[in-house]
Amino acid sequence: MDTEAQHLERDRSSHPTRPEETSDTAGPEERSRSALLPRAADWLPGGRITLTALACLLFLLTLGTFVTQPFDIPSGSMERGLRIGDRVLVNKLAYRFGSKPQRGDIVVFDGTGYFGNADYVKRVVGVGGDHVVCCDKEGRLEVNGRSVDESSFLYPGNSPSDVSFDVVVPDGTLFVLGDHRSRSSDSRDHLGSPGGGMVPVGAVIGRADWVVWPAAHLKHLTRPGAYARVPAPGANAPEAKAPATAGGAHG
Repeated sequence: MDTEAQHLERDRSSHPTRPEETSDTAGPEERSRSALLPRAADWLPGGRITLTALACLLFLLTLGTFVTQPFDIPSGSMERGLRIGDRVLVNKLAYRFGSKPQRGDIVVFDGTGYFGNADYVKRVVGVGGDHVVCCDKEGRLEVNGRSVDESSFLYPGNSPSDVSFDVVVPDGTLFVLGDHRSRSSDSRDHLGSPGGGMVPVGAVIGRADWVVWPAAHLKHLTRPGAYARVPAPGANAPEAKAPATAGGAHG
């Protein structure tokens, strides 16, 4: 490698650059492209300022389409973490390139055909293959036989659920709940509907990573440790059960 590098250096030094060679080495195509932006600026009202503004707008549109997107929180179903009027920044690349939603993630998804013709924000409590039960003997949510302490994010005074359920989450879907359980319409309310209250992973728009507005609520939304000890789904998971109390209004 040293010999090759030295050889390249000798090649450069053996052919010194002539002044006339540096004056205009660009071909016709390069010169045409370099002149395109000044011409466009001349055509637009406002000149370069307008061109810069349009470039910024194009960048923001591209960013919103493929990378991140802001969403407003319209209800109290995710209190105490997300309040009415909060604006969250959703990472649209979080579940691309092989990554999948994990228990504890706050996701935004398109509920068309499953929840309603709107976008929803909920917390993932079960992924494909999980056996999710509520409630255990101590009144806690149970996933794959392990009780989950949700006290760090559950709305104060709420129980994990006032509706009993015992379900196995089909592969490629999610079981989601709101943190303010008494005011959340979520997977519990749709157990008897098409799809059984499960959200297809393909319907997930992205993961809510930040509260960006109002400034006083600015914070990074991280995955709570409550689900860290939940074991992987068992090989012999039981059949999903639709409880008799599977309906109910949750706001």
